[in-house]
Amino acid sequence: MTRLFITLTILICSTAGCGVLIGDVPCCGPITPPPSLALPPRPTLPAKPSIAPPAATAPKVIASPQAAGAANTHWVTNPTSGARLYTQVVLPKSASGKLPALVLVPGGIGWGGIFLDPPNRAQQLADAGFVVVVFDPDGRGKSAGKDDFGGFVQQDGLAAVVRFAATLPSVDASKIGVVTYSYGITMGSGALARYPDLPVKFLSDWEGPADRNYTTSGCNLGAGKGKIHWQPCTDNAFWSEREAVHFIGKVRVPYQRIQSEKDHVQPNNAHAIDLINAAIKGGAPWTRLNDYPPNQTYDPKSPPQMLPEQQDRQLDQRVAKYAHELFGK
Repeated sequence: MTRLFITLTILICSTAGCGVLIGDVPCCGPITPPPSLALPPRPTLPAKPSIAPPAATAPKVIASPQAAGAANTHWVTNPTSGARLYTQVVLPKSASGKLPALVLVPGGIGWGGIFLDPPNRAQQLADAGFVVVVFDPDGRGKSAGKDDFGGFVQQDGLAAVVRFAATLPSVDASKIGVVTYSYGITMGSGALARYPDLPVKFLSDWEGPADRNYTTSGCNLGAGKGKIHWQPCTDNAFWSEREAVHFIGKVRVPYQRIQSEKDHVQPNNAHAIDLINAAIKGGAPWTRLNDYPPNQTYDPKSPPQMLPEQQDRQLDQRVAKYAHELFGK
């Protein structure tokens, strides 16, 4: 059993050879880049892009039990692509009545099943008092469609999943949080910025990259090894859909950033400061880095102390703690 767990965790944490991991969940501890790795100076990029309006103000949700008959599994239709998204609902082992819900967004090119693999992050969060909803974005896992790498299409799919979560009889529709892991912040912040009417109470983000420079580890497109086909950093049309730093200032719900001393992918954690500062500059209603006082900006050249590295192994407890706190606001 121990050998199986180690094998699974290594598989999930295998690097995609670029700025994001395939699954981007901290199962086997943070990955420390070699000391020599450093992001090069940021290239001169086109002007800040505008955020496209959503494809629809209220995506149509079509949900039905999975054809195989598995309990608590559903198909949710992405209104933009028409793809059926495989969605699973995880309930607490012992709870009743309507509960707050957490919609988990995988990082990298991950899918919902990663949260169900050992140590079963979804069940641990559910047992902390939540209904947990996980899903396979377009083109991943059991979902149909084509992988959009966190762009508008997958953001529209996430919006549909959130609306579906609000219809569940076990969910308190006034208490839904979106929790993103690593590159999942791009999909999460994009969906909330473009769909401000979503019934979401807060956005929680674990170590997500701020922009194209971090996502690609310094615009190193050749490092993808065929797994992720990023466009050049000068392709503003492509990246205008995929940079959290441009979305986060338009998110109108509380934003909680979780960042440890050594980022799980990046050689530094300055992107946490970039996102916090951008959120506050954009007028976010409430923003916080770790346990620091809310609504304060930071000097990127003199960042505050981040969470001790070993606390990444208690990430689920921290996510649950922040969720309970933010649902109470």
